[in-house]
Amino acid sequence: MRPFPIFLEPPGGTTAAPSGAAAAAAQPTAPRPRAGQRGWVPGEPGLWVFLLGDMTMFGVFFVAFLVQRGEDPATFAHSREALTVAVGAINTVVLLTSSLLVALAVRAHRDGARERSRGLVAGAAACGALFAVIKVAEWATKLADGHHPDSDLFFTYYYLLTGVHFLHVLIGGCVLTFWLRRLGRAPRAGEERVVEGCASYWHMVDLLWVVLFPVLYLSAT
Repeated sequence: MRPFPIFLEPPGGTTAAPSGAAAAAAQPTAPRPRAGQRGWVPGEPGLWVFLLGDMTMFGVFFVAFLVQRGEDPATFAHSREALTVAVGAINTVVLLTSSLLVALAVRAHRDGARERSRGLVAGAAACGALFAVIKVAEWATKLADGHHPDSDLFFTYYYLLTGVHFLHVLIGGCVLTFWLRRLGRAPRAGEERVVEGCASYWHMVDLLWVVLFPVLYLSAT
């Protein structure tokens, strides 16, 4: 059993090696299924536990928002009108574009086109940065218009949900940067898992916004 996930192991592998009876009992492990094969899971299985927990947290926020909106639909509908749907739509297109670039980067990596993959990841990171700039500008506009987190319950949820998602975007930017740095080095064992793990996290960030956009910007009742 590996003491670390494969993508966290030191460049030379783990220092501790099995010896004695443990070495004799060691058996070759079956090759990991490739993309499209039966039993294939992108990235590390443990990562999916984390992603599921993260999405569950957002699910709780979404349910709480919908319950509160049902109890006071007039306030929520009135406050929602202060949001600019076009801004939310632009940010949705930006993140969808970034997810497309990430998917293409994974495919390029599997084809051995590392430079093409690197360029696509850089494009996805640029989209993430653009999303962040647009979101900060939107917050600044709403605050200048007098819509603060304590203005009413709708804006409390608005700043909470978009703020937590913004934090995920920043973490995702670090993930993409790490991916870029790995692509700039010689290939290493387990790199495919790193690529798939980074891509899975970024797709989760995109998925969360795809839900946030209609919940906050489009649905009034």
